This record gives sequence, structure tokens and C-alpha cells, in this order.
Amino acid sequence: MKNIDVCLTPDLLHLHSIDNSIVIVTDIFRATSCMVTAFAYGIESILPVATVDECKDLQARGYIGAAERNAQKVEGFELDNSPFSYMDERLIGAKIAMTTTNGTLSITKAKSAAVKVLAGAFLNLNAIVKYLQTQPYDVLVLCAGWKGRPNLEDTLFAGAVVDALKDEYFVAEDSAILSMRTYQQAKDDMIGYLANSSHIRRLHRLGINKDISYCLQRDLYDVVPILRGNELVNM
Repeated sequence: MKNIDVCLTPDLLHLHSIDNSIVIVTDIFRATSCMVTAFAYGIESILPVATVDECKDLQARGYIGAAERNAQKVEGFELDNSPFSYMDERLIGAKIAMTTTNGTLSITKAKSAAVKVLAGAFLNLNAIVKYLQTQPYDVLVLCAGWKGRPNLEDTLFAGAVVDALKDEYFVAEDSAILSMRTYQQAKDDMIGYLANSSHIRRLHRLGINKDISYCLQRDLYDVVPILRGNELVNM
């Protein structure tokens, strides 16, 4: 039987063997929610990189640059880390280079060893689950967290994936059980459950309120971003 597991922060990824796994990277607030939205609105590809300097170099080579640190846009780049920024028809067919505090770093950490790397969010939860049901590999949900620490919103998404697949995969580790049970408690009112979470407070301080409810909507898009080489494309 296939296994499903959860890594609560990329700083713990070295504890997991992923050479037979599809890794689902999730950064609900807001990198993977942006990625899913971008593909739903017609963007061609996203090249995730770990550093601002890498993103700057790619922008100079013709990519549209998207850079965020500490939940704010980095000066000198065209796009920030709000999913609403990717709903612009001028971006249809564009190639984007993206760096974020947590999400793109997690993708770069996973890509060297995983069988496949996908970007997951509540916005494409069902599409991710349906795709995994067709695959013969183990699954690891990699939560981007916040600067090496776990966070609640990514854990909830991981729990939603585990909950959807628990009858088809072996749920062996406590991180997966914890995530699933947390999601089961929160699923009927995720905004309320997350009300005092650290990243919600961080976004509220910056006046970024509409992104929160948007990113917690389930199954808006039938989109599965997958890493092909170094770039994410819509499968």
C-alpha cells in the first residue's frame, strides 16, 4: 500500500525519504495560492527560485519578476505575492520568475530528490487529490511554514489531502495524523479556526485582508502545477 506523510516545515525535509514520492508543496498564504491562480488565468510558466538575486537575474533575462519577503513586495519587481495580482489579462502567456519567503524555497529543496513536485492549495485541492489517485507513488505534503517553523494554514491543507486519501494510502506518521485531525476540527470554519494564527495576524497588520478568505476557498480551479525541469507548468 502506498504511504502518505506530512513534513510540517522544510527544515525537517532531511528526515524524509522522498525518492519514491510525489511531493506536494503548499504555502497557502500565499505562494502556492498565487501559482494556482496564475495558471488558472493563463500564465505559461513559473520558475521558482530561492533568492532575490536569482529572481533579479531572471527578470533581466526577460522573465516577469515576482518577489516577496516578509509578506511584502520586494522593490524593483513587477509582481507581489497576492493572488489578485495574477488575474491580469496582460499576463496571459507570460513566463514568471518567482521568489518568496517560504514557498519557492520549499520547492527548490524538494526538486532534487522527489519523483514529481506539485504546487497545492485549497484552490486546487480536488484537482491535486484526483491526480494523486492515478499515481503509483508515495505522497509527501511539504508545508512551507514560516522561516523554518510550522504554520497552521499549511498544516490544514496537508490534513485535507490526508483526509481525502486516508482510505487509499497508509497513514503511518504522527505528523500526518496530527494534520488530518486538525483539519477535521477546522474544516467547517477555517477562517475562524485560523483567526489567531501568526500569519493571519501578520497579514492583518499589513492590511492584506481579502487574500485570506480567497486563499481558503476550496476547489475554485481544476489546475495542477507540476515542475518540469526547473519550471512549473499547468499539467
